Order: sequence, then structure tokens, then C-alpha cells
Amino acid sequence: MKELSITWALHDGWVMFRRNLKHIFRNPESLMVSIFLPVMMMLLFVFVFGGAIQTGTEYVNYIVPGIIITCVGYGSSMTAMSVTQDMVGGLFDRFRSMPIHPSSLLVGHVAGSFVRNMISTTLVILVAVLVGFRPNASFIEWLGALGLLSLFLLSISWLSVIFGLLAKNIETASAFSFIIMFAPYISSAFVPTETMPSWLHAFAENQPMTPLIDTLRGLLIGTPIGNHAWLAIVWFGGILLVSFVVAMVIFKRRNRE
Repeated sequence: MKELSITWALHDGWVMFRRNLKHIFRNPESLMVSIFLPVMMMLLFVFVFGGAIQTGTEYVNYIVPGIIITCVGYGSSMTAMSVTQDMVGGLFDRFRSMPIHPSSLLVGHVAGSFVRNMISTTLVILVAVLVGFRPNASFIEWLGALGLLSLFLLSISWLSVIFGLLAKNIETASAFSFIIMFAPYISSAFVPTETMPSWLHAFAENQPMTPLIDTLRGLLIGTPIGNHAWLAIVWFGGILLVSFVVAMVIFKRRNRE
């Protein structure tokens, strides 16, 4: 019976994933927005502010990991909004009356979010290369960066699902995700944390985005990583686990209402 339940969940999760994948390509505007805003930010920082910021390396190389994380932050708001839309629009209620595995509804949203964010991240990196980004990572280092980025994508997607389940309307869901989008600004994403005031430096140095960004930067352009890789894995592995459990508990409670 357990194997049958797992097979059922995987099959229905695949169906829900295909549904969300179709939405991505039928609504390309949302994908373009998640690409356009980070790209414009990158161009602004590189060509307007970059000349005045000293980081010990070419500023475009320094800033790209932070831009990638910011790109995912914009994409997470769309995940939260799509979950809320399905909740308040009654789609989840209709599916509840059908023989569909409950977890597949959320898994479909997360899988769709993962693909959308990977597409937008890839395009942002390509634009970065065009404006001067020159990574020197080996194949193994690229795999490490991809694995860490995947962990981040999944953890933030499940966290966004929680926001989407708690929100009463789409506008509120979008506002919840502001925290995710804002966090990279108070980290090592755009300037070294050492340049910040002491009270802000302590927060920036110890919040989860900084070890993540410093690890990606180290893998891609060879800057020191230190213990940041382990910190990033612990941070976002924990966020993924907690977010998944909390999302499923909230979803089951909402289904019983």
C-alpha cells in the first residue's frame, strides 16, 4: 500500500507539474518580468555604481551571484501568488473532490517554480556574460554551484508556498515575499559586508544569504569560501525541511476547513 501511495503521489505530482509548466509558457509575461528586473538591476549597478565600489575584483564578477539570488527572489513571489490564486479561486476545493493525491497540488507548484527560476537564472547569466562576467569555474565547481542553487530554489519555493497558503488574497501573497526579495540587499550581494556599519555588519554576516552568495562567488570566480559552503547547506537544508513540513500541515488544515 505504501508503494502504491508513493506511485500515486508521483503520478499526480507529474500531472500538476505539467499544468504549471503550461502556465509558464502560456503566460510568458511573468517569466519576462522575473528576468527583466534582475537584468536591469545588474546593468544599473555595473555601469552606474560599479565604478565607485571597490571589491578587489571586477565588479560585474562580484555582483552576479547576488543578482542570481535576487532573480530567484522575484520568482518566489510568483509562486506565492499562484498558490493563493488556486486557493481563493476554488481550484484546490474542486481537486479535493477528485481522486488526486493532496501533496501533488503543492509539488506541482514547487516543480513549476523550480523550472521557471532555472530558466530565468540561465538567461540572467547569459546576459551577465555579455556585459563582462567571466567565471573561471571548473566543471566540478559548476556542478557544485548548480547543486547549491537547486537547494536554494527548492527551499525558497516551499517557503513561498507557505506564504501563498497563509495569504487571503494575491496582493498579500506578493507582499509576504518581499522579505525574500529584500534579504540579498543586506548581505554580501552588492558590497562587502565589511563596509557596512558595525550593527548592520553583524546581521549581514550572519544571515543565510551571505554564506550562500559567498559560496557561489567562490565556486564561480575563485574567491575564498571558508566555511560558508557548510553554513549555506545547513541554512537552506533546514529551511527546505521546515518549510515542506509546515506547508503540508497548513495545507491539510485548510483542506479540513
